[in-house]
Amino acid sequence: MHHDLSLITTIAAALGFGLLFGMLAIRLKLPALVGYLAAGVLIGPATPGFVADVALASQLAEIGVMLLMFGVGLHFSMHDLLEVKGIALPGALLQIGVATAMGMGMAHFLGWSMGAGLVFGLALSVASTVVLLRALEARGVLDSMNGRIAVGWLVVEDLVTVLVLVMLPALAGPLGGKGDAGAELWPALGKTLLQVGAFVAFMLVIGRKIFPWFLWRVAKTGSRELFTLAVIAAAVGIAYGSSALFGVSFALGAFFAGMVLRESELSHRAAEESLPLRDAFSVLFFVSVGMLFDPMVLVEYPLEVLATVAIILFGKSLAAFLLVLVLRYPLNTALTVSASLAQIGEFSFILAALGMSLGLLPELGQNLILAGAIISIAVNPLLFTATEPLQRWMRERSELARKLESRDDPLATLPMETAHEKLSGQVVLVGYGRVGRRIASDLTARGVHFVVAEQNRELVERLRADGIPAVAGNAAEPAVLIQAHITHAALLVIATPDTFHVRRMVEIARMLNPSIKAVVRTHNESEAVLLREDTGGKVFVGEDELAASMTRHVVETLREQATVH
Repeated sequence: MHHDLSLITTIAAALGFGLLFGMLAIRLKLPALVGYLAAGVLIGPATPGFVADVALASQLAEIGVMLLMFGVGLHFSMHDLLEVKGIALPGALLQIGVATAMGMGMAHFLGWSMGAGLVFGLALSVASTVVLLRALEARGVLDSMNGRIAVGWLVVEDLVTVLVLVMLPALAGPLGGKGDAGAELWPALGKTLLQVGAFVAFMLVIGRKIFPWFLWRVAKTGSRELFTLAVIAAAVGIAYGSSALFGVSFALGAFFAGMVLRESELSHRAAEESLPLRDAFSVLFFVSVGMLFDPMVLVEYPLEVLATVAIILFGKSLAAFLLVLVLRYPLNTALTVSASLAQIGEFSFILAALGMSLGLLPELGQNLILAGAIISIAVNPLLFTATEPLQRWMRERSELARKLESRDDPLATLPMETAHEKLSGQVVLVGYGRVGRRIASDLTARGVHFVVAEQNRELVERLRADGIPAVAGNAAEPAVLIQAHITHAALLVIATPDTFHVRRMVEIARMLNPSIKAVVRTHNESEAVLLREDTGGKVFVGEDELAASMTRHVVETLREQATVH
């Protein structure tokens, strides 16, 4: 009996070559994503030798898109976005506008239609969340203020892209693509928005109740396999159902499935259980994207490739850099955000594929996007590495950089009316996140005076409105600790999870106040040992403190029971 093994062959080739090239990329200090894309190029129709089934690979890629978007929704935090909305929202929207305009300008120069230019520009404007998160985690700055701003910025980009994915099919006809070009724009948009609104309402009103309830029922069976199956089935099922019933994209359906699941108390377990399958299908997605890339575009259109890469690496990054500085954030934040955005990835591929299917984007446009993605993802780690020396160079050599750092900023200095007694023998609290807020609340309850040093300008404004002395800036800069009156302080408490600058903070504090005592938090014991040696301060490890608190509770409970009996 004849068996068609193209599905097995395609999966085996994609995963096998993806593994080999992913490992090679890691050995070369590149993101594994570059290896997956290269594996796709190797088994694609544009290169000689074995060619995988492109049609099957594209269907597997659709599942990859669903699971990728499900993961984005699962980790989407409105709270994290609201914390940095003052910079992330206007910054991301303006940067998307600037990058899209640059892409449309290049498309116009190439003689493409307005619709092609719009898709091309939007694809170049959105950075990869996957690449960014891995880059920030590798440098240990994901939970820092700069890390939160970069992630919040990309969350806004993701939301805008989701909206574009919804609206683009309705706009395809008027923009010159497949569809009814004579159809009126507003009725088409109105119909699309009505369908999306109905789906969102269904998910938020009914899905938020049914989905968590269903997961609880499955969890009670005690079967890990059934729970994993339930999560994946819900992600893919909701994505397909949203398309079949409401006419919205698979991507939007999967995104809202993740968002709804995040409301459940089982969200962390769902994320953990579904991660291996999400990772596997995301590899298939990136390999299938690589299969669509024709390497000859690098030879036949070198100037166009260079222009595309220039927009990604320099154009939109420079726009983001200037926007962050205009919003009065420091130089290191501007450099971190601009480096974070100097790449494109999964959303750009999804936009390019949609543009191709709608007849808006020419094949050359998709190849330029893929070339720009591969090159920018490969170069991005180097840009992150260069931010620190570049910052030092700019401060030492650039008069403009020094002026920007020393410009008058009302939030960088304490208000003149701050009571003198609050600035002597006080605690200088660095960081006002989850831990910092609890410390501040306890200090307030005990009548202990403190000054907060925090990089989030919005938080500083709120603290001052509540009558709490606070200064905006990085406490690794002497000016910030000076403004917090560290010279008269009794204690320096570093509650920020950003341990990268802790040594520098303590060093500056002791230089300004030799008798200052330091209290530091950290996440692991090895880091704690180094911090104790370098700072000589009291270091608290999260797991140790949790274990100590639980032990105290156990001992107290046993004593109470012994007293009763």
